[in-house]
Amino acid sequence: MLYSSRSWYPYECPFCRIWGIERPDQGTKQRDIIFQNDKVTAFIAGKWWPNNKGHVLVVPNQHFENIFELPADYAVEIHRAAQLTALAMKSTYGCDGISTRQHNEPAGNQDVWHYHLHVYPRYVNDQLYLTNGSPSDPEERALYADQLRSWMKENI
Repeated sequence: MLYSSRSWYPYECPFCRIWGIERPDQGTKQRDIIFQNDKVTAFIAGKWWPNNKGHVLVVPNQHFENIFELPADYAVEIHRAAQLTALAMKSTYGCDGISTRQHNEPAGNQDVWHYHLHVYPRYVNDQLYLTNGSPSDPEERALYADQLRSWMKENI
């Protein structure tokens, strides 16, 4: 159990659970992971936008709440993993482009208190910023993860 530095209440970090016990009814699964090294993990996100399925989150393996706490050596690895993910998406998804997003603190729209970088496949007129996300199906996530993981194995 972790505590957010912005609050007094206990906070169970969903991203720190990735390295713990998998919950069958919720959260990230081991098979969602597409890339991992000693500093970072990249995985298919559990929340999807309707026209941008298979987006990826890149997180540090150590708990840092936001960009203000993130050491530079972790930032380098996060962006290396994001670049590899972008290359893999372009190759396997056939997307037209890539967007990255990162949020900090409540006013910055942060909703999980563990630093994370979103990597979205983008398509012409996909309306990413005009739609809302919803929970994804673990079986469908696995299909996207398999594609990206295969690309990673062949290209790095």
